[in-house]
Amino acid sequence: MMDVVVALDSFESGLTDDEKKLLYLRARSAGLTFCGCAHAVFLCELLRSLRCIIKSHTAVTDSLVSRDDGDLCVGILGMGHLGKQLLLGLLEKTRVKPSHIKISRNPESAEECLPKGVECFFDNRRLAARADVLFLCCLPSHLPEVCADLRSHLSKRCLVYSLTSAVPVTRLAELLGHDFIIKPRYGFAACDAGDVWLSCSRLASALKDPLLIEASCPLTMNGGITLGLHWMCAVLYCLLNICTSASLGSSVTLALINSIFEDKCTNSVQLNAQSFISSSYASILLSNEPFPWISLTDAQTKETPLLRFLSGSKSMQQCISAAYKSQLESYRITP
Repeated sequence: MMDVVVALDSFESGLTDDEKKLLYLRARSAGLTFCGCAHAVFLCELLRSLRCIIKSHTAVTDSLVSRDDGDLCVGILGMGHLGKQLLLGLLEKTRVKPSHIKISRNPESAEECLPKGVECFFDNRRLAARADVLFLCCLPSHLPEVCADLRSHLSKRCLVYSLTSAVPVTRLAELLGHDFIIKPRYGFAACDAGDVWLSCSRLASALKDPLLIEASCPLTMNGGITLGLHWMCAVLYCLLNICTSASLGSSVTLALINSIFEDKCTNSVQLNAQSFISSSYASILLSNEPFPWISLTDAQTKETPLLRFLSGSKSMQQCISAAYKSQLESYRITP
């Protein structure tokens, strides 16, 4: 939700003492918007990087990389405040081309000037058919209708990423008939540093603030907002599934995923087969055999081998955190 009083300097002076106690909600709202967009941007750049690596290391002709340049195609469903902020983040902090960003929004919405190359229309099914990643930025009350419209039109390989609050991933999976979904589940904790989010009113500038990037780091979040390890597990399993969709063997898959993080690691920690699947399954998995397809719904709701691995590997957590900070602290580089 947009903070409509951010520019009103005298707003707080007219509040009662009881009302002033609720001002922390402004910071929380701004923080949720920032974190939601920053984490989505990080995911998109990981996916884009992996697709580029697959393209450069293989001769795969599968539809996953069949576009002329193999670039990631991103769809945004809904262009309210959150959708607009997400678009700004993608343009500012990823190498996804504007021509590969598609938006579907209500035709009654006010027309706005969009960056050159970004295509906008009102056709949710068309968006689903063209997107590799589909962001849901609609209101919770609209979600059942939106999901009914999308159901049966989503490719198995289309990642649905929901920024719609209040609807858990299990319910989304039921509504969509789809298991390739990520829904970040943010929590809140008592904290004296919650005011850090009040400087998030303008995302473009906030995404350049080292303090905010540090506060939003998924594995070490502070500022009163939390995000469990399940989200990072879902992201890593998503990378695994992309390699499985490309029919890559397990040894190649691990090498490609590790290569995304290796230049950010100061130690030799790496993901292996036992990091993702049970030891018994890993022991019989051939090096040229793809990993099994992993339900992201399960990855976010159950204890998995990856959750146990990440929980016990501070080195891997540090490596992922370094990759996140490096991505957010860099400026967009035009391909």
